[in-house]
Amino acid sequence: MTLPESYRSQLQHIHESPKFMVNAYGHRQPTLFPGYTIVTPPWSTDSCNAPLHSKLTLFQETLLRQLPSQLVEPLPPSSFHLTLADLIWDSAYRHVLNENSQFEEQLRSRIGEIFHQYQPIIGRGIPLQWQVVGLMVMPRAIGVCLVPHGEDSYHRLLELRRAVYQNSELVSLGIEQQYHLTAHITLGYFGTIPPDLDREAMASDLENLNQLWIDDGSPLLSIPRAELQKFDTMFHYYRDEDWPSLDF
Repeated sequence: MTLPESYRSQLQHIHESPKFMVNAYGHRQPTLFPGYTIVTPPWSTDSCNAPLHSKLTLFQETLLRQLPSQLVEPLPPSSFHLTLADLIWDSAYRHVLNENSQFEEQLRSRIGEIFHQYQPIIGRGIPLQWQVVGLMVMPRAIGVCLVPHGEDSYHRLLELRRAVYQNSELVSLGIEQQYHLTAHITLGYFGTIPPDLDREAMASDLENLNQLWIDDGSPLLSIPRAELQKFDTMFHYYRDEDWPSLDF
């Protein structure tokens, strides 16, 4: 995903993201895209990863300067996070909420039970550690790709995802099983794509940026816990203090 030939291939298939819209003043703003997810603490509340925060913020700024204006709608660094397990979002969330007025309470309760059950198995007092390995292009977004720093960090995250996606009560609530994981931190979503976009030149620019990241090295992402979070837009993730979390 971070190889030069991958950029050339992936840039042929990028599309404008529906998670943003142009308002009456011609400015892009996030659309309502509600749902629930299990994530690392968003960086507005994360005190464990300051070196990586700083590097990714600077990297995002450099990326935006290299790309055509309005091609990428950046996310605020305070919202940066790694998704550990997608739960439900957008139309599926709206549908379930319309059908079941107790859905949110039931979801939080069941996630809390899962976290409590698996805390002794997954939680060892040692944070998971993942490594940013470079820039990646997705059909509607751009970000950085991560790999586990050691087998333990991989297997404990895998156990968490299995606990969530193989839970029959969650499935009955409308949570779909999501077994495939491409670990990434999104830096921005694609906006206006010029019809004359020089994809070959852009691929070269991304390759050069990626090489800068590799040459400079990357601090590890330390993951002390998994949190149930709600989101209204891609800018706004939040939780109440009594919502479930699992300490690694």
